[in-house]
Amino acid sequence: MTKVSWSRLMFFTMLIFVLTLAACGNDDTSDEGSTDDSDTATEDSVDEGADESTDTSAESEPKVTEFEPAFPEQTRAPEVETKAELDVEVVVEGLGVSWGMEEFDTNRLLVTQRDSAELLIINLEDGSVSDPIEGTPEVNDEGQGGLLDVTIAPDFDESRLVFMTFAQDIEGGTVTAVGKGVLSEDEASLEDFEVIFQAEPAYDGALHYGGRIIFDDDSNLFLTTGERSDDPIRERAQDLDAYLGKVIHITQDGEAVDTNPFIEDEDALDGIYSYGHRNIQGVDFHPETGDLWIVEFGPQAGDELNIIEPGSNYGWPIVSYGIEYSGELINDGISEHEAQGFVEPVYYWDPTSAPSGMSFYDNDAIPEWENNLFIGGLAPNYIVRVVIENDLVVGEERLLTEEGERFRDILVTEDGALIAITDGGLIYKIAAAG
Repeated sequence: MTKVSWSRLMFFTMLIFVLTLAACGNDDTSDEGSTDDSDTATEDSVDEGADESTDTSAESEPKVTEFEPAFPEQTRAPEVETKAELDVEVVVEGLGVSWGMEEFDTNRLLVTQRDSAELLIINLEDGSVSDPIEGTPEVNDEGQGGLLDVTIAPDFDESRLVFMTFAQDIEGGTVTAVGKGVLSEDEASLEDFEVIFQAEPAYDGALHYGGRIIFDDDSNLFLTTGERSDDPIRERAQDLDAYLGKVIHITQDGEAVDTNPFIEDEDALDGIYSYGHRNIQGVDFHPETGDLWIVEFGPQAGDELNIIEPGSNYGWPIVSYGIEYSGELINDGISEHEAQGFVEPVYYWDPTSAPSGMSFYDNDAIPEWENNLFIGGLAPNYIVRVVIENDLVVGEERLLTEEGERFRDILVTEDGALIAITDGGLIYKIAAAG
């Protein structure tokens, strides 16, 4: 009897040991903690815990590729958590695909509706939505086309100029176009709207328009474009006689800025500022350094965060930290940018984060967020908070992971709230509690 009992004891001891090992082995694939909020227009307090990095990467999914980063901080940064207590609120719902936005008055936004080509005014204080503003341009709304980004002139209080990007039909296909118009005093229409720039050549396709715009300190525009996705048209991202896959620098009249890097090159288009990009969906200036940062879609994995240097080549489609959607390698699987003469990305995601609009947090309402970068994620569905030190990513946090929304654009209001718009027609407001 004693011998039987001892055998059973040894069996259960070994079983417990094995189960304990199995539990430890699952740590890398456990679900991340998520920011709690609501689908309804009510406030919920969120306490994220200490703002300290851990030994655990913010990315818990296995890599898609076998590429190694050029330097340790280039991918899979440590997970961080916001210490401040936050309130998360859905202030508007029931919109269409909301693609771009700009705060033109305190807590009042201009918001584009991609598919319907409507420009709306949203009041963040009461959640009201205006009637569509008249005078918006005709667009091609197939695929990823439609009415895209919106911004206002630096002297908007006097000029009332509104700038927008959109997919436009011209001979030979479609282009990413920039236009401007004057917002009427009654805010009901855009007057004297005109197209000031077209990112030629035209292509008969419906993907990768890019389309983000931002003003610099000299009141000139930076425009981002996509390379139109398909092979072989995407190869024109490397060509200096095409505006595809580029960062473009133009005046408010659509002319090339006279300090552009290729202005004296007879074989290059004057408006090109940088090239070798895939599909740039986010752009902003770093609040401290003044550098222009962009985020662009990779293929399967390999989404890139880049600092834009004038005249530089960022390598697409010759090099990539991603692979084709089919699983095949791109150009025999060359990932090292610098070795090929291209600029290495500051950071890349593997697997994809499908990054869209982005904004640096240039405010002191939430002190621990100052100079952090917030990026909308389309798939998986979350907002990415990126902590940057000396131009290196040292931490990453995923917010609103349980909402199931495709976060299309991010904005920081004058009073320090983080605003996010989604493909599902929601507008979120994230602010310090109280």
